[in-house]
Amino acid sequence: MSSIKEKVPRDGLSVAVDFEQGHTQVTQLGTVHDVQNLTLLGYKPELRRNRSMFTLLFQSLAIAAIPYGFGGPLISAIYGGGQLPMFLGWIVVLILSECIALSLSELASRYPTSAGPYYWSFQLASPRYRTLLSFITGWTWLIGNWTITLSVNFGFASMLAAAISLYEPDFAVEAWQLLLIFYAVCLLTFFLVAFGNKLLPLVDTFCAVFTAISIIVTCIYVSVKADVGRHSPSDTLGHYDTSLSGWGGFSFWIGILPSAYTFSAIGMISSMAEECGDPTIKLPNAISLCIPVGGIAGLFFIIPLCATLPALSDIISEAPVAQALPYIFGRVIGSPGGAIALTLLVLVITLFCSISITVAASRCTWAFARDNAIPFASLWSKIDERHGTPILALALTTLIEMLLGLINLGSSSAFLAFVSVGVISLAVSYGIPIVISLLHSRKEVNSAKWTMGMSLGLVVNVLAVLWILFEVVLFSMPTALPVTEVSMNYAIVVFAGFMALSAIWYGVYARKVYIGPPESDGLTVDS
Repeated sequence: MSSIKEKVPRDGLSVAVDFEQGHTQVTQLGTVHDVQNLTLLGYKPELRRNRSMFTLLFQSLAIAAIPYGFGGPLISAIYGGGQLPMFLGWIVVLILSECIALSLSELASRYPTSAGPYYWSFQLASPRYRTLLSFITGWTWLIGNWTITLSVNFGFASMLAAAISLYEPDFAVEAWQLLLIFYAVCLLTFFLVAFGNKLLPLVDTFCAVFTAISIIVTCIYVSVKADVGRHSPSDTLGHYDTSLSGWGGFSFWIGILPSAYTFSAIGMISSMAEECGDPTIKLPNAISLCIPVGGIAGLFFIIPLCATLPALSDIISEAPVAQALPYIFGRVIGSPGGAIALTLLVLVITLFCSISITVAASRCTWAFARDNAIPFASLWSKIDERHGTPILALALTTLIEMLLGLINLGSSSAFLAFVSVGVISLAVSYGIPIVISLLHSRKEVNSAKWTMGMSLGLVVNVLAVLWILFEVVLFSMPTALPVTEVSMNYAIVVFAGFMALSAIWYGVYARKVYIGPPESDGLTVDS
């Protein structure tokens, strides 16, 4: 039997791998087949493959962080009419977001690299346009990773300030105080991610267990206490007040924003492809399972809230820092201590989410730098040999977050802007490769190891693209009318500003050096 031996360099080290069929030698960089497959995709192995399908699934659930993902921007659901968009909106979003997840799963199976969507766009597009399309996809992907991570850290700061208000009703957090809390969270997350890489899969696993326990505790505690009373079953699932947002009958769609935000980052774990063994199967499994598992768990959190919700107008007028969840806990539990306890559970989940989402965002930054697409790419593409992580790319991600956080000093709606820019950018980066695949009659993904097949895949892809287009519009809109300078949703301005900067970078320099990721046919059932 023939055997091919190759030296795969990694930061000055050489790892001998044997491509002999059937050989199962395992190193920190994965099995011989993992190394061979990544080589076929055009990259050398640099990251340690210390994640399984379950730890990837747990990471995706940690990123969704249902109590925070839904509870952080919950004020939008209150403006949107209350219980109906909270409950029915959750179901609608689960179905539509799963279409995106399934579509991304096929692409991740065919091209399992940390480069993610911009790599997919490059391989799928025609040679004439693929470099530019890849660059555009990559920058929207990068912006989405940065701002959605920022929204989590900023959400933690806002919720902590709201929790303090439960004990000190007269406490009014200043913008600079919120910024300092946000900075502390960013720095804490940086050090945990930079120097705790070996423990991160365990952290994701613990987060999944802790989230499940927290949802059960919240469900029981809120249902039993119900200090402001319980709604009838019809009002619990169907109460709908269209008078609060100023959008009239369209309010329902404003109300689904928390649900859409919760699962907006479903594709971010594609950046973990090079840290998982056999990613052609395990990665798409993790992406596709997150929403069904998280969606069912979320109902045990959402329905008790719907059943015990205080008056919507009181929530809007009295919730501190526009954080509805701590206020609702305070009213429903009837005591600051109980409300603080439940809010602390959510804060811990949010911190776990911050860790997991920062890991994914740093891998995205590193991968894009590896393909020479951002300024000083050679610096950000380095892997720290001792810890096995792209620490400089992580530092850049953290620095960008902290700079963008300054927006909060000028606008009280900064959190909404961060949420919206993140969702819009990620959605666009998902949509571009899906559309290209559709234009090519799905011929590439139909031969992937993980595929939906032609007929089902076509329907799912079309629904995914339609939902993405609607999401972009929805997250560009202000939550309530009339709009003021302070309450305006500046998401589209921030997004356009980022894209303008990337266009300038491309015109001035990147077009001379960026040739796209390595060309590859991807991995198929015959690979």
